[in-house]
Amino acid sequence: MKLATYKDGSRDGQLVVVSRDLATAHYATGIANTLQQVLDDWNFLSPQLQDLFDALNSGKTRHAFPFDPKQCMAPLPRAYQWADGSAFINHVELVRKARNSEVPASFYTDPLMYQGGSDDFCGPCDDMVCASEAFGIDFEAEVAVITADVRMAATPEQALDSIRLVMLANDVSLRNLIPAELAKGFGFLQSKPATAFSPVAVTLDELGDAWSQGRLNLTLQSTWNGRRVGLCDAGPEMTFHFGQLIAHLCKTRNVRAGTIVGSGTVSNKDWSHGYSCIAEKRAIETIQDGQPVTEFMKYGDTIRIEMKGRDGRSLFGAIEQEVVPLPELGKKL
Repeated sequence: MKLATYKDGSRDGQLVVVSRDLATAHYATGIANTLQQVLDDWNFLSPQLQDLFDALNSGKTRHAFPFDPKQCMAPLPRAYQWADGSAFINHVELVRKARNSEVPASFYTDPLMYQGGSDDFCGPCDDMVCASEAFGIDFEAEVAVITADVRMAATPEQALDSIRLVMLANDVSLRNLIPAELAKGFGFLQSKPATAFSPVAVTLDELGDAWSQGRLNLTLQSTWNGRRVGLCDAGPEMTFHFGQLIAHLCKTRNVRAGTIVGSGTVSNKDWSHGYSCIAEKRAIETIQDGQPVTEFMKYGDTIRIEMKGRDGRSLFGAIEQEVVPLPELGKKL
C-alpha cells in the first residue's frame, strides 16, 4: 500500500491512503489519524489500511479524491529519529580522491552514519529555504526506510524484518559549512538543514522483485533546473544494505518504531549514470581537470527526485523543490 500525510494545519498532518497509480486518495480517518499511530500498532492497523487501499484501487470507495502532492507533508512529518548512512562507498571514494585522501579500510566494513534533525522535515513540494547562497547549497537524492521497533544488537537479517515502509529523500547539504564542522570532530549540525521526503511511503510488497536483500534495484532520477543530471542505479552498488545500516544503528541501543534510516547519496562507478548530488559532480571535475567548475545551487534553482517502477510509473511521486531565501523576520515559515 501507499501512504501519505496531508497538511491540515497541525504538526503531524492527516494520514491518507493513496492509490497505486498515485491518482486518488482517501482519508484514513476511522482507522488512524497519523502515520506514527500506525507504526506504533502496525499489526492491528495496517491490515485495515490495506483493505482501504484495495478498495481504493478497485474504485469501491465513496469518498476518494484526486491526490495532490503539493498538499503533502513528509509521510512522517516529524520522527523520533533520522539516521542517514553513506552506504554507497563509491561516493566516499570520489570525494576523497578529489582531495587526495585515502579511504580508511574500516569504511568498507563499518557503515558511516550521522544523526540528523528529525523535528522539522519538509514536504515533497516545500521550498528549500536557505539563509545564504554562500553556504554551498546541494541536493542529495537518496532512498530511505521507516522501521518498526528493533531491539539492541539485532543482526542485519533481523533488522531487515523491521522495515515497514520505503520512500525517497532529499538530504540537503550545505557544503561550505561542512569542513569547519567536521574539523571540530563532532559531526554535522548546521550543515544539514531540513530533509525532504517523497509524497508517499510504500510497503515492500508494492516494490515486487525490485526489492531484494535490503536493496531497491531501480533507477533514481535527479533533474536539476529541468535538466536530467542523474540516472543512478540504487541497488547493485549499495555497499551496505538497509539491514546492515539498521543493525549498525541499533548496535548499542534499541531503535523505536518511526525511525527513518537513509541510504546516503546514491552513487555509481560508471560516471555516465550522472550524479545524485553536486558535490560528486565537482569531485569528478576535480579528478579530471584539477578543479571543479559546477557551482552549487542558487536561489530560484529547482530539483526533482523521482523513481519509476518496472512498469514506468512513478512509485513514490516526485520530490520537487525550489531554493528560496529565508523570509524576512516576522514572516511565517
